[in-house]
This record gives sequence, structure tokens and C-alpha cells, in this order.
Amino acid sequence: MKILIVSTLKRKIAPDFYASRSRVIFQLAKGLAERGHQVSLLGTGDSYIPGVKIIPLIEKGWVDLPAVENEFLRQIATLIQLSQKIVEVQEDFDIIHNHVYPDFFPSTIEDKLKIPMLTTLHALYDYYMDDLLATFPKTHFISLSNTYAKLYRKAKIYKIVYNGVDTNLYSYNEKKGDYLFWLARLPKAKNKDGSFMDPKGIRWAIKLAQETGEKLFISAPVEDRSFFEKDVKPYLNDKIQFVGEPTQEQSVPLTTIIKLFQNAKAFLMTINQQEPFGLVMAEAGSCGTPVIGFDRGAVPEVVVDGKTGFVVPYAQGVDGLKQALTKINQIRSIDCRKHIENNFSIKKMVENYEKVYLEILNK
Repeated sequence: MKILIVSTLKRKIAPDFYASRSRVIFQLAKGLAERGHQVSLLGTGDSYIPGVKIIPLIEKGWVDLPAVENEFLRQIATLIQLSQKIVEVQEDFDIIHNHVYPDFFPSTIEDKLKIPMLTTLHALYDYYMDDLLATFPKTHFISLSNTYAKLYRKAKIYKIVYNGVDTNLYSYNEKKGDYLFWLARLPKAKNKDGSFMDPKGIRWAIKLAQETGEKLFISAPVEDRSFFEKDVKPYLNDKIQFVGEPTQEQSVPLTTIIKLFQNAKAFLMTINQQEPFGLVMAEAGSCGTPVIGFDRGAVPEVVVDGKTGFVVPYAQGVDGLKQALTKINQIRSIDCRKHIENNFSIKKMVENYEKVYLEILNK
């Protein structure tokens, strides 16, 4: 097949770049090329994927471009140019796979497309997403989990395809240290009362460490420094430590992050939101590390309760997390690893997308 992957313009796609959406795009494109498909990536000029042709739209990703007076206008302008480019080059391909941020933007030109397009929904669900996606009947929307797909009442979800992780990179380690690990981002969104939203649940992780005396390592890109100053920094001590610098992009080398995954006795997925997937859970499991997470979003689909970690009812809060932690030694690290190899590897993800492409084309 001749496949056009339409990339996010927010960041480049490269082997050494590990923002979650960028990672999935890189691994999928590379995996498809290795299976003999002709794969092209429409995105930033500084992107690089072995075996994949890069069609540059802008020189660098938004986060790396020089500052302008109105960033929003520049982003919209480049998204419109991206959509125009898709229409221009479509005849060179059999199918289009969209991973743009925001997810729905290329659907605005679906009536101009002569070949099918599928869009992987990486963004969080909200009612306005449901309302908007329902107006694009020709786009094949892909959900990253069954739980996420069920949130949509108006828009039609075509298929479920789980994300995959590099099980060679996130390698298995049986021996564990004596600490908990939490990895996510600290977003800038605020509640009506002015307090910071905590969709990733850093406050739960800190509270768990405080009440149990466990050592906790935290690492996070920080979108708003004041969130870190108010909700994280005051609680840091010899037991609760922040790894890296509180910068907008992840400041910690991937090798360090992997070691933190490998040696943790548990990874904490203390989310407050309905996460579409949660790549960090698969990364932890690939390293043989069990996950303790709330029963929100895709957590019950990625974690096998009692076997690869514990799925805690959200209503139980920190008490539920504490109870799960007392049983963490019951989990065998090899079971965590095998579960990811069997269900959430890059190979599995690539094969599943390949099946979806063929099914759409055969229609």
C-alpha cells in the first residue's frame, strides 16, 4: 500500500523525540515501512523516520519555531496549508492516516478527498468533540480504547486500535527498587475557581506518598510553572523527589526515564480524567513494572487487575491506592511484561492498523 501519514505540526517526528503522539507516529510509520509499504509523512521538515519519505510543510514544529505576535493565527494558517497539501498530493496514495493536532482538522476537507482517510483520536473526549466529529461522516475515526469509544454518542467510531510500545527499548527488568514512579505532564488548564486542573492526578500520588511514607519519584513537563510551584514544589523532600527541571518540554533523558520505569516497584496512574489510552502504563508493563491506577479511561483495558497491577475504584481515593500498594508484591513482573508483549507491542499495533487499512480499501 501507498500510505500517507499526516503528522502533528506541534513537534517533529524523530527517533530521539518521545512526546506520546510523536512516538506513536514514528513507531507506526517505521513499522509499516518495514513491512514493505510505501510510507510518506506529511509534517515538519526536520522529521526523520528510517524508510519513510518526508513531505515537509513547515521547517520545524510549532514548539521550535521563533516566537510570533499571534501564535494561534500561525497555527491555524499552517493547519489550513496542511489540509490544502493533503488534497494536492492525495492521488499519489491509496489511503490517508491522520494524526494531526487537533485531531479533527483534516476532516474539514473530507469532501475533497478521492481516497479514504482515517483519523486516530488522541485527544480527550468532550461534548464538543462528539458534536463536531458527528458532522464528518466520511472520516473513519479510530479510538485508542473501548472505554473511550463508548463516550461518543453522536460520532461514529469505526474501529478500536490500541497503541503499541517498543518492547526492546522499554526492556524487562525483574529486580525492583523501593520507590513509586509517576510520569505525566502538569497542564495549564484551570477550574472556575482559579485552581489548576489536575487531570493526570499528581495530587493523588503525592498524598499516597505522604500517607504511606513511600519514596516517590515524579517527572513531568510543566505547562504552567505556577502549577508546579503551588501543587508540587511545597511537598518535595528526601522522600518525594522531582526528577529533572520543571520545563515545558521533558528535560529528562529517555534513558533515565526508562531506568525509573524498570526499577520502580509500582507505576502510579492516578488519573482524574477519562484517558483515551495511557502509553505510560504499557511502558511500565514492558519494563516488568506493575501499575496501580484508578478505574478511569483505558486503565481497566491495559491493566489486568490482580495480575499486572491493580485497578482501584475512583471513589475509594487514596485509601484504595493504599490498599493496592499493600498487595503489590503479589504481582509477578514477568506477567506484566508478557501482557504488554501479547497485546500492546509495536508489532501488534502495526498489524492492527494494516488490517484496518485493507478493510477500508476493500470496501
